[in-house]
Amino acid sequence: MTVPDVAAAACLLLGAGLAFAAGVGMVRFPGTLSRMHAATKPQVLGLHLVLLAMWLRHPRWAIAGALSLIAVYQVVTAAVAAYMVGRAAHLAESPRDDGTAVPPGDARA
Repeated sequence: MTVPDVAAAACLLLGAGLAFAAGVGMVRFPGTLSRMHAATKPQVLGLHLVLLAMWLRHPRWAIAGALSLIAVYQVVTAAVAAYMVGRAAHLAESPRDDGTAVPPGDARA
């Protein structure tokens, strides 16, 4: 294995771990606003790490261009979606805990 292969594997594992953490946060956090944070921050960084791993595995300029477009669109759409969800939750004056989170001692987790 070469150094770029090891770096790609590390980026892929870290990116998958961040995406998993975002999913766990979506289930466990109470309320819309805290879930919005879990849905955007680690998920975007996780996707960027996966895209970096893809580029490290096949470092070509054509692939870098496509992956860069994906990364930029993800940042823009995640920010806009988070803003819209946060604004809707604020205008609806939703409670901090809207009752849809998994309780801490639940057997489903």
